[in-house]
Amino acid sequence: MKEQNNTNVRCPNCGVSDVTYNIEKKKLVCNYCHTEYEPESIEGLEIESKDLTHDRRSSGTSDISENTSNTITLKCDGCGAEVVINREESANARCHWCRSILSLNSQVENGITPDVILPFSLNREDAKKKIEEFVSKRKFYANKRFREEFTTDNIIGVYFPYMLVDANCHGIFEGEAGHLIKEYKKVDIETGTENTVYDIDVYEITREFDITIDDLSIESSLDKLDNKNNSKTTNVINSIMPFDTDKCIKFQSNYLVGYNSERRDVNVEHLEEKVEQELKDVARNSLSKDLEFYNSGVKWRSEQLNIKGKQWVSAYLPVWLYSYKDKKDILHYVAVNGRTGETMGSVPINRIRLTTITVLIFLVFMAAAYFINMSKGMSYVLLILGFLVAMIFSSTNNSKYRNRGARHTYESETKRELTNVIKKDKKVRTREANLTRSIGDNSKDVKGENIKVNK
Repeated sequence: MKEQNNTNVRCPNCGVSDVTYNIEKKKLVCNYCHTEYEPESIEGLEIESKDLTHDRRSSGTSDISENTSNTITLKCDGCGAEVVINREESANARCHWCRSILSLNSQVENGITPDVILPFSLNREDAKKKIEEFVSKRKFYANKRFREEFTTDNIIGVYFPYMLVDANCHGIFEGEAGHLIKEYKKVDIETGTENTVYDIDVYEITREFDITIDDLSIESSLDKLDNKNNSKTTNVINSIMPFDTDKCIKFQSNYLVGYNSERRDVNVEHLEEKVEQELKDVARNSLSKDLEFYNSGVKWRSEQLNIKGKQWVSAYLPVWLYSYKDKKDILHYVAVNGRTGETMGSVPINRIRLTTITVLIFLVFMAAAYFINMSKGMSYVLLILGFLVAMIFSSTNNSKYRNRGARHTYESETKRELTNVIKKDKKVRTREANLTRSIGDNSKDVKGENIKVNK
């Protein structure tokens, strides 16, 4: 097929540019003569992670500059989002965040064209069902106005920009670990109090290893990288990962027809620190699977990860997005992975209803403490228990509706291969402790998501 302006495909059979991706057929189809074409592979764009000896960056990861292709970026006057469209297809579009109409009058400097794209495999109707199922489980405590206005007719398919990073690394982790050998009771001589104590064998441990990591996926939109911000609900998009990025194909703007897309607005240099820390998180997680013997924890004192080579590829990944603005002008989203159907969202909550039922739960325990004939001390215990149950109930429902803690567990979900592991374990002493996890375990720490990315 012929390319036009580097990204547009014209049908070689009839010459028209009305060539779009068909989800059911998983092929590009000419909408005029109905000729079908196989998507272009990315063969030659990537090399195996184990063969990386230096940093490689594909053309789509170049620093952002003005783009003269037919894909342009429009700035939304309603919420400030920047949306990428193909100007050959339309002179306007709808913002996928607040659904305002965009026009060419709001054009801004574009980001670089991505290298690869992962086409939608979940169609609109299936995505609507996923969103409806998600919301239906949360309608009881949902805001009344939201329940009345909720409709999936306004969902939008969006391609979000990501960097896919492969790495070839050699690591040396050193620290101490504890193995619980005995638990017993011991009386404190001064107070006469009986306490449970634990005897723990302490080891000095070292793990030297090679690790290859494939397609670590990093958002390359500054707004989505800020997923720890409690005033935003965009963290739900991060949580529907991972994508089956091994199925990515060569980017062509024809895949954008019928969908919105966001531009990349950060360069590789802005992501280097975050990527290196996330690679270390993946390595740490991989090692922890072989440390079950140390049931009192592992505390790594030194973590050296020598990155022999990295490969950066820019990608568009597919998401179905539902948005709703509540009366406080907070935008809530329900996002569906356009490949796997994984769904996560934020639903505006009816605070009055939730608070009322929380108070009623506490009052039930208060009434029980009053009417049941029990000692004063037991009444206090029942009141405390009622308070705790009410707080847990409120917190659980808040979490279920808002999902502030939802995140992509990249440290365990990213593809990796750990090889050539050299183990050195030496017992150095036995110690007495008041806690089973007395070593100060940090073997499951996740540090990469706490790296603040600034342009």
